[in-house]
Amino acid sequence: MGRLGGVRVVPVGDVPPIELPGGSWSRVVLTGERVGSATALGFSSFAPHSATAMLSHQTEELAYVVSGPGELRMDDGVAPYGAGDTLYVPAGVWHAVANTGDEPVTMVFVFPHPDYPPTDRREEAGA
Repeated sequence: MGRLGGVRVVPVGDVPPIELPGGSWSRVVLTGERVGSATALGFSSFAPHSATAMLSHQTEELAYVVSGPGELRMDDGVAPYGAGDTLYVPAGVWHAVANTGDEPVTMVFVFPHPDYPPTDRREEAGA
């Protein structure tokens, strides 16, 4: 990890992935523990035709979709997204991230929390 004047450079390969179902994964790269930040930044790769469990974070989530098509599945509907879209998920909103296409979805995310925030899960989501 490089450091100059308080700036930190964290090579992505230095952060092990968190394995997700269906061959998907996530890395929380910048955290309070790792660099002293008050916010966390990471990125995920969602395999084609996969979906996460339903999640509800204690903080809001901001995301940028780098590649791939998909949808956020919420209790009250679905919000489709694609490459170049940005996502805002308010705190406490139940949602599942689904990849509806044939290519991986790559997404960069930010939480106003020094790490991945406290999160509740429901295991009912499917592809």
